[in-house]
Amino acid sequence: MTDTFDPTSLDPASLLGRYDEVRAYTERLAAPLSPEDQTVQSMPDVSPTKWHRAHVTWFFETFLLAGNEPDFAPFQDQYWFLFNSYYEAIGPRHARPMRGVISRPGAHDVGVYRGNVDDRMRDLLSSLDENALAKLAPTINLGFHHEQQHQELLLMDIKHVLSLNPLQPVYAGRAATPGHAGPMGWVEYDGGLVEIGHAPSSDGDFSFDNELPRHQQWLGPYRLADRLVTNGEWLEFMEDGGYRRPELWLSDGWGRVNAEGWAAPFYWTEREGVWFEHTLTGTRPVDPSLPVCHVSHYEADAYATWAGKRLPTEAEWEHAARLEEDTTTPGYAPNLADTETWHPRAAGAPNGRLRQLFGDCWEWTSSSYLPYPGFHPGVGAIGEYNGKFMSSQMVLRGGCALTPPGHARASYRNFFPPGARWPVTGVRLADDGWNRCCE
Repeated sequence: MTDTFDPTSLDPASLLGRYDEVRAYTERLAAPLSPEDQTVQSMPDVSPTKWHRAHVTWFFETFLLAGNEPDFAPFQDQYWFLFNSYYEAIGPRHARPMRGVISRPGAHDVGVYRGNVDDRMRDLLSSLDENALAKLAPTINLGFHHEQQHQELLLMDIKHVLSLNPLQPVYAGRAATPGHAGPMGWVEYDGGLVEIGHAPSSDGDFSFDNELPRHQQWLGPYRLADRLVTNGEWLEFMEDGGYRRPELWLSDGWGRVNAEGWAAPFYWTEREGVWFEHTLTGTRPVDPSLPVCHVSHYEADAYATWAGKRLPTEAEWEHAARLEEDTTTPGYAPNLADTETWHPRAAGAPNGRLRQLFGDCWEWTSSSYLPYPGFHPGVGAIGEYNGKFMSSQMVLRGGCALTPPGHARASYRNFFPPGARWPVTGVRLADDGWNRCCE
């Protein structure tokens, strides 16, 4: 999937082209899956593939067609109830943990729904004059980015679904050829008074509301590890009793370790002394050179404590990312939307810069997901998009191997509960510039 769309363009042909591109990519992601695959909900945090396909369609029908299509009528009255996610202002909705019991509409019927809304959206976009298009363009663009978020979630969710199948089915792709991570190095930053938040000149014109407003923060000197923590390094943590030492863990995290029996990253299993990892390309022995992934914030924090380091704040991460963007390493290609391996890749040789900054794994920060100073949610139902979740969540930065390219910008704020392990999440270490240990 490309990311060449200019969101400032009010050309209907450009909007139609982008609409078709985004919608087609969702269908390509669902194509390897049977109707049965698309119906399963393996835990409350996972949504069935067909639900993702229907929900993003509901978004366009609800927020664009409903208020702008002549003689509007919903495709099916009950779909507004079944495929609403969390928009209280729209009305009641089907309980999230029960999405897997919706055997009807089936995957084919969801495809019919998508086709109907696509035809109506094309008609709408083709009929708008310049003023109407200017008014609706922000919501249209939000719909594109919303669907891209669900493309990533669709892959994370089906990974969990397939992991529970004793046949160990493969989604698609093949494992990467063996790589190497190289030794971990450090990149130093002076800090100071820095600007944080969406900057149109460098981040593009689109942002979610939680990336605003741009504001100043003071940072002390700090360092970031030049790559993500690897599976091999995580195995050392495990061998040193990392999951058995309460002094390394936050209290809530230690409670989860004991209540849920955590002893390794999610999707790792041990067979006759060998650790295996489930991936979208199959289950295979753990590759020590690859970044560790599917670890919770609690695990990331415990590992950092064990290593004598800490996790970066989200402001430190963004400040470093902006400096890196100003001096991009020639030939650097972040591992985003990886449709070959569907998995994080090894960091490669050190280059004196931050490696794996965008792509591979979403990187846990030590920052709680809170509003920026001066934040105000939008008016109406769309105002529920992000602000209502600013409690009991932690911020992640950078994107992962399943992230569409348009979601890898310095200001992008992802968020998950600290105990979440099913997302593609990894660890980058940090420490204070005035308290450096000898390496």
